[in-house]
Order: sequence, then C-alpha cells, then structure tokens
Amino acid sequence: MSATRTQGLFSAHFGPDRRPLFQAGRRGWLLQAGLTGLAGISLPGLLQARQAAGQTARPVKSVIQIWLSGGPSQIDMWDMKPDMSPEIRGPFQPISTAVPGVRICEHLPLQAAMMDRFVLVRSMDASSSNHTPITFQAGNPKAQRTEIGRQGGGYPSMGSVAARFCGANQPGMPANVALADSMVSDIYGAGDLGQAWEPLDGMKINGRFSLPRGIEVPRLQDRDGLRRQLDRFRRQMDGSAAFQQQDRYAHEAFELVLGGAAQQAFDLSHEPASVRDRYGRDSLGEKALLARRLVEAGVTFVTLSDAWGHWDHHGDEVRWGGIVKGLTPMLPVLDRGITALIGDLEQRGLLDSTLVLILGEFGRSPVMTKTAGRDHWPSVMSFLMAGGGMRGGQVIGATDRRGGAIQETPLGPGDLAATVFQHLGIPADAHWTNPAGRPIPLVDQGRPIVPLG
Repeated sequence: MSATRTQGLFSAHFGPDRRPLFQAGRRGWLLQAGLTGLAGISLPGLLQARQAAGQTARPVKSVIQIWLSGGPSQIDMWDMKPDMSPEIRGPFQPISTAVPGVRICEHLPLQAAMMDRFVLVRSMDASSSNHTPITFQAGNPKAQRTEIGRQGGGYPSMGSVAARFCGANQPGMPANVALADSMVSDIYGAGDLGQAWEPLDGMKINGRFSLPRGIEVPRLQDRDGLRRQLDRFRRQMDGSAAFQQQDRYAHEAFELVLGGAAQQAFDLSHEPASVRDRYGRDSLGEKALLARRLVEAGVTFVTLSDAWGHWDHHGDEVRWGGIVKGLTPMLPVLDRGITALIGDLEQRGLLDSTLVLILGEFGRSPVMTKTAGRDHWPSVMSFLMAGGGMRGGQVIGATDRRGGAIQETPLGPGDLAATVFQHLGIPADAHWTNPAGRPIPLVDQGRPIVPLG
C-alpha cells in the first residue's frame, strides 16, 4: 500500500479538514488507529498526548448515556398529573412503584418494580436547550445550536471531556463511543476540545476489523520490529526514560489492531440468546446490551440513541405519532431495555462504577395538541439516573400541578455535568483550553445533583 493511499485512510481524522473520526473510511477505527504509524501519523504520539493530558491511574468508572431523541413526555411517563383535566393528564394511568408514594406510567411496570435502583429527577430546566443533543450532551447551557457560526459554541460533550481527562479504562479500547443511527442528529462531539476526543461511531465498527488486502498481521509486526530496531539504535545514543515510554505507547497502538479486545466487545454474537431476549431484539435493546459490553471491556463513556426524533410526539400527523399511537408501543421497549441494563450491570458488579443517564433534550407541553400529542416544552423535563454509587429510590424536584413549571429544586445542564464529572473523578475546577488559548471551566454554573459513591 502506498503512503499516499494509507494517508488517505486517516485524513478524515487527522487531516486539515478536521472532520470527525466517524466520517473516516469504511475500514473502521481499529484499522485507522493501527496504521497511522505506517502513514507517518503517530498513534503512539496520540496516546502519549492523552497521557500528557492527565490520564493517570484512577478508579475504573464509566458512563452510559441513553439519549431519548426528540424529547420524552414527562407528564405521560415520570411526572404524571392524574388529578388534572384530560387534556393535561393524558391517556395513561399511574401505577405504584417499589418506592412508596412514587407513581409512574402504567406502561413502565418493570421500571416501577425497580424504582429503588433509580434516581428520578423531575425539575430539570431545559430552557437553554433546543431540538438537538448539544446542550445536554455537553452538560452546558452555553452549548447551543445556532443558526450561524459553530454549533455548540465550541464547548465539548461530556463524553469528549471524559476521553480527554480520563482516557479508556483498558488499553486497546476507545474511551468515547457513540451508538446511533445518525451521528449528526443524535450525537454531539468534541467541539474545540479537538479531533482526538471525538466519539467513535460504534455502529460502523462491528465486522470491520479485517486489515486491507496486502496488509497482514505479520507485516505489521515486521514493521513494528523494524521500528524497534531503529529505536534500539537510538537508545544506544540516548538512554533516557522517554524512549521506554514511547515503546509503551507504540505497544498500545498495535494492541488496538492486534489485541482483539475491541473486536470481542463489539460482537453481540458472544451473548447468550436469553440475554439478548431479555434486553430486546430491537434498536434500543441491542444498543443497551452493546453499551454494557463496551463498559465491561474498558470503554469509559458510551452514548446511545434508538432512533432520531423517536420521542418527538407532536401528534398523529407526524412520523412518530401522538401519545397513544406513538408513545404507547415505545414505552415497553424502553422499559425492557433500561431495566435489563440496570439489572445486568448490578449482577456483574458494574452498577456502582457505571453511571447510567436516561434523558432527552427537553420535555413536552402540559396541554395536549388537537392531534393527540404534545409540543416541545423546554421549561422543564424529567430524566432518570442509576448506578454510580447513588442511593436509589430518590425523587429530586417537583413541578406545579399542571406539570409545566418547576416548583422545587430547579436544576440546569451544568448540574448534570457536575454529577457526571464527579463520578468520573474529574476535578470540579478543571478547565480545558480553547483555540485562542483561553482556559474554559468544564462546569458552567453547576453542582452535583446527588452525592455519588
């Protein structure tokens, strides 16, 4: 393979056009990572840069963010108002949960039975958010979609921050993975933090671990041997520890291709049929199961979305329908997928070390539309958290009698980021540096929502 051809494989990630990693060539991330050194682009250098960025030994912590694209209806799911008139309370009935006094939608019985594992937040102010994942995946009210200029204002996503400050939990695994059918619509990336911290498009990975024709493992190993011979000669001239450190980075780079850990993690065929059935053989269930496999294998941050705009239930005239026709069949799928995930993480001893977030971009209007749906409602939204050492069974905040305004414990995107970064062990006062050289705080006006273990 010519140097020009090889370089072309990586221009999407490392080239001057600064496109995200997930737009790279079809051969997949591991191939790109493993061959960067052959093209004169140093993956060991990238690993070394990440180490220099402060990724030192730390407790193994991870995050799974389940993105409900479109904005789920808080009134029809987690903050029901059964005493209000029909156009407000909606068509569903509340049921009791494992937490006395807490009731949620009748179509979420598995969550109800497991409510003592969840933290239910009913008072998130989403007024800085709009119909994109930017604000809440960044955990920053200043990160917004604009009609002109850069999307998100350059502020990075929480997943990219995790990649930058924590790295992967295991060598040979990516730090930040996205599982979504539309990376553009449902996943927000690194912003001005830099291309090295963009999320990996996990939907393009499985089945793409083979090397291109003409490049075989022995050849890679031979090239590695050649590099080692050259380094050995250089070490005769300079016995400093820097060369030994470079060897370690080079070894990790080759492990990305030759080690096989990522290949195993992305392959759901290793799971028993009973486990796959428990999660559900649907988009959300399979992505949730894959997310569990990834954090178990050493990925630090996983974001998944079942389908673009899936939770945008304006009414029966739109693609996803209204509340009865659109939301009713979706709730059991969500119920099965997230409870299977929480139960699986708990059974495997991973729940305390894994923070699970289940949220969208905003809530839905307290008054139903004329076509049996609900419109966007940024004034308030509900969402779920679990794991991360939190005490389950808590309900944070409350809304007014109509479910359209925050009444107790107002929270913002910065509080979400503070919670995530506390869990990951990222200092509350940490900064990143923008292209102008200005230090930017990771957390904008926020504090952790609940204490984490």
